[in-house]
Amino acid sequence: MTSPVRLALLGCGTVGQEVVRLLHEQSADLTARIGAPLEIAGIAVRRLGRDRGDLPVDEDLFTTDALGLIKRDDVDVVIEVIGGIEPARSWLVEALRAGKSVVTANKALLAEDGVALHEAAAEGGGDLYYEASVAGAIPLLRPLRESLHGDRINRVTGIVNGTTNFILSAMDATGAGFAEALEEATALGYAEADPTADVEGFDAAAKAAILASLAFHTRVGAADVHREGITEVTAADMASAQAMGCTIKLLCIAARGVDPTGRETVSVRVHPAMIPRSHPLASVGDAFNAVFVEADAAGQLMFYGRGAGGAPTASAVLGDVVAVSRNRLAGVRAASESAYADLAVRPMGEALTRYHVSLDVADRPGVLASVASVFARHDVSIATVRQGSAGGPAGRDGDAELVIVTHVAPDAALAATVGELRGLDIVRSVTSVLRVEGGA
Repeated sequence: MTSPVRLALLGCGTVGQEVVRLLHEQSADLTARIGAPLEIAGIAVRRLGRDRGDLPVDEDLFTTDALGLIKRDDVDVVIEVIGGIEPARSWLVEALRAGKSVVTANKALLAEDGVALHEAAAEGGGDLYYEASVAGAIPLLRPLRESLHGDRINRVTGIVNGTTNFILSAMDATGAGFAEALEEATALGYAEADPTADVEGFDAAAKAAILASLAFHTRVGAADVHREGITEVTAADMASAQAMGCTIKLLCIAARGVDPTGRETVSVRVHPAMIPRSHPLASVGDAFNAVFVEADAAGQLMFYGRGAGGAPTASAVLGDVVAVSRNRLAGVRAASESAYADLAVRPMGEALTRYHVSLDVADRPGVLASVASVFARHDVSIATVRQGSAGGPAGRDGDAELVIVTHVAPDAALAATVGELRGLDIVRSVTSVLRVEGGA
């Protein structure tokens, strides 16, 4: 039999333990698919002696010396599931430069400094695979990198964070506020004790950078992504969306465009947005993920499934392990990073979008005309206006609610419009501002 492919596993938390279990349970099938058995050479952990239940692995395989494990001559593939930037970056660069293949689920590192990893892989001649870094078990990155390589992708719109999708879905279904829905998500284990990375959009922004880099053959980093979280979304916002036949989702949106000089660009953003209930992403509930891809020849494609969790993520990791192991046995490597297009990343102010603006205004003649004139001064066209009765949301006599939805305009013009509205004497407050996507 062909010599085993030897694996170094960095991290043995929720995902790492599932990787070990799948390696054990599917050993015979994996061997048949690869043409050689897979063996764990070692598992790097922070602390030895931790109770890991009935994990089917010898205790003597555990070590706290991750770098020493990576440098061993008998290690062929390094699997990294610890997360974070350092020391993961140094370890993976070391492995790749030494010619070892790397499988990682580290979205933050790829978005922060994927260039260093790709350059190290090119230098050492190994593979760098990272399917598990975006959308868990959903086969998404490889289709973008390989299956759709003969097509031109124009737009990628996705729900890529399960925690925020659970929270917004709960708010939509029950009328709960953000704090109540977050409390439920935490109790059910969907939200971390510190949910900042999820609810403030950092997690989704890292994934958006990875998706944009693959879709548009351009290096996009986390710093290039406009990011807003969901902490300001209210029950009133959700009710207003429902009145329009919409729901609210935290979306990552990466799209081709053309700047005022005619140069092709890409814009990448993460923010909550209203989408019509007829949109395929609107029905994605609970902690599920989905990504909607629009391409010239293939048309519209949607990828859907569980976007997080130990077993789904481990499934994606093992898929990559099979691929890189087969490449090593065949003496080949996967295609290297494709960044030939080198499109300029367009600033958020130039992104074309629509706004849903809720205003608490004085209930007197001429108010609507004054508000409309502000939109006109910024070349923003109004699509619809809905006016509530006096004593509206603010609960004060003499007040009314105006809900305005715009046509498409540059985000900077829309933001400037809202800024001027805040300064008007007749505007008591701008109670809500949300973007509208998907033709609602």
